[in-house]
Amino acid sequence: MSRKYEGLIVLNSKGQEDSINDLVSAVAKEMEAGGAKMDEIQQIGRRKFAYNARHLEGGHYVNYIFEAEPTAIEEIQNKLTLNGTVHLQHYQRLA
Repeated sequence: MSRKYEGLIVLNSKGQEDSINDLVSAVAKEMEAGGAKMDEIQQIGRRKFAYNARHLEGGHYVNYIFEAEPTAIEEIQNKLTLNGTVHLQHYQRLA
């Protein structure tokens, strides 16, 4: 049974030649390969961190709303952990 999820992902765009839109769509494709069906992608924009995390001053926040099986979330997390442009990721189930 598919459920609706929200994934907040912070992208590290430092040193990237690609545009932010290319990075956002590349992450969405990786999530779809892991079993997600995208409903909506909301680009929140670049925000500064409260403190420098791993030598980064800030990141580009993107909110992905998608449907997936509960078992697919762990697979998506594992895939995106290996992606160098993904700095942080957090998922929650929507009601």
